[in-house]
Amino acid sequence: MMKKTLLLAGLLASVLSSVAYAGGAQICAGNGVSKTVTKGEYTKRDFSAKCSANITSHYADTTLAFGVVAGSSKGKNIFGGGTGGGGIKSMGTCDLAAGCTTTEVNATSAGLALTAS
Repeated sequence: MMKKTLLLAGLLASVLSSVAYAGGAQICAGNGVSKTVTKGEYTKRDFSAKCSANITSHYADTTLAFGVVAGSSKGKNIFGGGTGGGGIKSMGTCDLAAGCTTTEVNATSAGLALTAS
């Protein structure tokens, strides 16, 4: 699951063409249903995100940066990255009993990923 989480976070961060938080939303809700992310401040085109079951993800979009975080309901870490540099990295841990939920994967953690390096 960690590979899928890293792949999702990397794909979303690299597909896009900092730092007051302007927009963002949940992308994947853990049910495997894909979602179209509409253009925003930094993103210039709509794109479709393929969501895997058990994965929750959230993004933040500003005029200067884009960040995304993701975690698995079966995992213990949140991974994220953004256009601010660096790469995908661990952004925190989740409750071991419940796995990663919207408690950890949310607008706040996505905002931190904007400039994570």
